[in-house]
Amino acid sequence: MEKGTVKWFNEAKGYGFIKRQTGEDVFVHFKSIIGEGFRTLKEGEEVEFEVEQGPKGLQAKNVTRLGASANSTNFDDAE
Repeated sequence: MEKGTVKWFNEAKGYGFIKRQTGEDVFVHFKSIIGEGFRTLKEGEEVEFEVEQGPKGLQAKNVTRLGASANSTNFDDAE
């Protein structure tokens, strides 16, 4: 597992990119996010993930959130 920061994530389209500690960007799809219900990520959020070769390049899998937001998948509840 490696750590990174969410560069951006489009909830409507269900995908985005994570910036690895090496500086390289990795594609992330909502199906790769571990959690119940609506799975999304916030820009700037720290995550832990594995990397695999996908059909169009590197992609993240088994993505888990780190820190305070790790316990909530619904950001509306956090406010």
